[in-house]
Amino acid sequence: MNPEISEREKSHSSFAELAAEECIVLLKNENILPLPLFAPIALLGSGADKTVKGGIGSGDVNNRQNITIYEGMAESGIQITSRDWLDNYEHRYQEARLIWKEKILEEAKHVDNPFDAYASNPFIMPEGRPVSEKDIEGASAAVYVISRISGEGKDRRLEKGDYYLSEREEEDILFLNSRQVPIILLINAGGPVELTDILEKTQWIKGIFNISQLGQEGGRAVARILLGEAVPSGKLTTTWAKKYADMPFAENFSYLNGNLELEEYKEGIYIGYRYFDSFGVKPLFPFGFGLSYTDFEIQFCGIEIDQDKIEVNVSVENTGSRFSGSEVVQIYAVLPHGRLEKEHHRLVGYAKTNVLKPGEKQQVRILIEGKALASFFEEDHAWIVEAGNYELWIGNSSDNLKLEALVKVNGDTVLEKTRKLETAAELTGVLERSYIVNSEETQKKAGNHDIPSVQFEDLCLTGVFGKTQKEKQECCEKTLESLADELPVEEMIPLLCGNTGGISSNLGAAGIKVPGSAGETSEALYEKYGVPVLIMADGPAGVRLQRSYEVDRKTDSVYGIGVLGSLENGFLITQKPHENADMYYQYCTAFPVGTALAQSWNQELLREFGVAVAEEMEEFGVNLWLAPGMNIHRNPLCGRNFEYYSEDPLLAGSLAAAVSKGVQSKAGCGVTIKHFACNNQEDNRMGVDVHLSERTLREIYCRGFEIAVKESKPAAIMSSYNLVNGIHAANSKDLCTTIVRNEWGFDGVIMSDWNTTVPEDGSIPWKCAAAGNDIIMPGNENDHRNILEAYRSGKLSEEEIRMCARRILQLIEKL
Repeated sequence: MNPEISEREKSHSSFAELAAEECIVLLKNENILPLPLFAPIALLGSGADKTVKGGIGSGDVNNRQNITIYEGMAESGIQITSRDWLDNYEHRYQEARLIWKEKILEEAKHVDNPFDAYASNPFIMPEGRPVSEKDIEGASAAVYVISRISGEGKDRRLEKGDYYLSEREEEDILFLNSRQVPIILLINAGGPVELTDILEKTQWIKGIFNISQLGQEGGRAVARILLGEAVPSGKLTTTWAKKYADMPFAENFSYLNGNLELEEYKEGIYIGYRYFDSFGVKPLFPFGFGLSYTDFEIQFCGIEIDQDKIEVNVSVENTGSRFSGSEVVQIYAVLPHGRLEKEHHRLVGYAKTNVLKPGEKQQVRILIEGKALASFFEEDHAWIVEAGNYELWIGNSSDNLKLEALVKVNGDTVLEKTRKLETAAELTGVLERSYIVNSEETQKKAGNHDIPSVQFEDLCLTGVFGKTQKEKQECCEKTLESLADELPVEEMIPLLCGNTGGISSNLGAAGIKVPGSAGETSEALYEKYGVPVLIMADGPAGVRLQRSYEVDRKTDSVYGIGVLGSLENGFLITQKPHENADMYYQYCTAFPVGTALAQSWNQELLREFGVAVAEEMEEFGVNLWLAPGMNIHRNPLCGRNFEYYSEDPLLAGSLAAAVSKGVQSKAGCGVTIKHFACNNQEDNRMGVDVHLSERTLREIYCRGFEIAVKESKPAAIMSSYNLVNGIHAANSKDLCTTIVRNEWGFDGVIMSDWNTTVPEDGSIPWKCAAAGNDIIMPGNENDHRNILEAYRSGKLSEEEIRMCARRILQLIEKL
C-alpha cells in the first residue's frame, strides 16, 4: 500500500541505467564525441523530452517514471539552448495525445476487442515546429533525437515519419547543416531508420548513435555516454541497409505486396548479413558494428579442441590513451561449398571483454560448438559438417575480420539425424548465389599453410541426440504428479485451457489473482485436489503489471480497469478512486527492450537482467514470465522487432539462454521463450501462412530456440499465431512435438499465444492438444467444449490429453 520508492526500485533503476549504457551503439564519430560539459547544446527532435522507452502492447512495462534525454542532460549540467523549442513541443505533444486518446476510445466502441483499436492505431509522435536561429544561438553542437513508436499488432510503415525521416526531420537537419552546426543524431527506435539520403545531402552530421529504446533510465545513460562518463560498447545485432530496397525480396514483406495471407521466405537462409555479405551488397552499417571512444587490438593466441567444443583464445588490448572501454570479439566461419550452397560466412562465437583501462590486456576464451559449423541437408534429414577447410575469421564486426585459423574436416560428419516432418512447402524463384564473394586477400590467406588448424574429428561428439518421446515419458513418469494418471480424463481437460474468468484479449491482461498479469493456468483442480494456478506476466523488457489497483474493503475484491486500463500506464481511461477501497502499488522496472539489451553482446549482463526480473516476479507473485522474445529480425519493418534480439540465431539463442538462466536461478520462477516459430510480421499475424524450406526453418528460425532450450532448459515455450507451411503453429505436431520434444529433448510446457483459437480460421483447440501444445491461453469455454467433444468422438485420444496434463502438473509442481 506504500507508494514510496522501494529499495528494490532504487536498485533496479541503477541496474537499468548501467544496462542501458552498454546497449548504446556509436555508429559515427568525426571528432565530435564525447562532448565537453561546458559546451552549450541545442537539443531537438521529437524524442528529446519525449524519449520513447520501449514498444507498445504486451511488450510495454507500466513503470513509475521515465527519464528523458532532456532530463538526463539537464541533470548532468549540460546547458541547453533550445528550451523554447522543447516547451513548444510539449504543447504539441500533449494536444496530440488527447486527440489520439479520443480516437482510440471511439474506435474501441466499434470492435469486439478494444486492444484491436489500440494496436491498429499506434501513437505517432507529432512534428515539432521548425528549428529557428534562436534555438541554436550559442550552441556548439545540436543533438537531434529521431524517435519512433511501434508494437504489437501492426508492422512499421515504409513511409516518411516511420522507416524514413519525416519531412520536418529532414528540413530541420538540413537547416542545421546550412548553419554549419555539428549534428549528433540519436536514433530512438525499435529498428533502423533509413539515413542514407540525409547523410549524402549533409556534411555536418558528425555523430550518430543507435540508442534503440533504453527503458526508464535511458535519458541518464545517454547523457553519460555523450559526456564520456561512460564509453559506448554496443554493437549492432541487425544489419542497417543503405536502402530498404537492398533487402532481399523487400517489396514482398507483409502488407507491401497486398497479400497478407501468404508470406513466402524465398530468401531462404540469406537473412541479414548472410545476404549482404553473400551477394556483395554494401550496407550502411554492418552486423556487429559499433565504435568506441578508445581503440582495441585483437590478437589471435591459439586454437585447440576442448572435449566437444573448439576453443579459440585471443588477447584484447585497449590501445587508447584516455578512455577505458570494452570490446566484443566476434568469430565467423567461412564454410566450404560442397553439395550444399552456403552463406558467405556465419557467426560461430563471440565474447565481450571486461572494461579495460588504457594499456590493459585481457585473455578471452571463446568456445565454438561443432553444430555451429553444420548445415541441414533436407534429403538426408541430418545436420552434417561437410568435408573441407572451415576458415575462422576473427574481428569486431562482420566486415572487419582477419583469417586466423582453420578447422579441417576429412570427411562428411553427420552430427544429428532428424525426423521427417509431415508438412513442407513448394517455393519457386528462391534466392540462390550465382557467385562466391571471395577477395584476393581471402584466397591468398586461405592458401597459407602457416595458419594454425585443428581436426574436427578430434571433437568428442557424443550425447547430441534428443530423447525420444517414449524415453522421456519413461524417465518423467517417476516424478510427475500422480493425478495425471489417476484422475478421470474428462476431469483433466480444464487444465488444457487457461483460467477462463479474466479478460478475453490478444493483449496479455487476463490475469485474475495478480492485477495486470497476462493470465494463469486453470484453477479447476484447486478446490478438490489442491492444485494451485501458475500466474503469468508479460515481458520482455520487464514484468508487465498494473501500476496500481484498488481493493474493496468489504468484499476484498479488486476493481477491474479493463484492457485499455492496462495500457499506457492507464492513460486511456479516466477513473475516480472508489470509496472504502485501499490502493495497492506494483511498480515494476522498465529495462531496455530486447534489441537494445542484445546490442550489449554481454551474456553476463543479460543473466543479471534475468535475475532482476525474477526478483520482481517473486515480489508480485508471478510464476511464469512470458519472455524472452527471440524471433529473428527478418525484415526491419516488423512492428515487434524491438522485443527480439537479432537477425542471427546464434546470438539470439545464446542471449535468450543467458536471460533464462538468470530468471530460473530463483526458485519458483520460469521463463516462456516465444514465439515459436516464424512470428516475423504483425499485420494479420493470426492468419498469415509462412512458407519456407525445412533447411531455412531449422537453420534460421528454429536454431535460436534450439540453443536456448538446450543451454537453459526454459520452463515453457509459447507457440506463435501464424501458420507454418499450412498449419497453425499451435496445431503443428512437427513444431510442438517432433522438433521440440523428440529432437531437442524439451520436457516443459508449450502454451499458445493469447486467443489463437478465437478467429474462425484460427487454431483448432483439440488439435492444439494433439500437436503437443499443452495449454490454450487465456482459455475460454469454447476451447474446453471443443476438446471434450473431440475426446468423446475419438478424434483426440486419452493418452494425448494425459500427456498434456502431465506436463502441466509437473511444471506446477516445479514452480
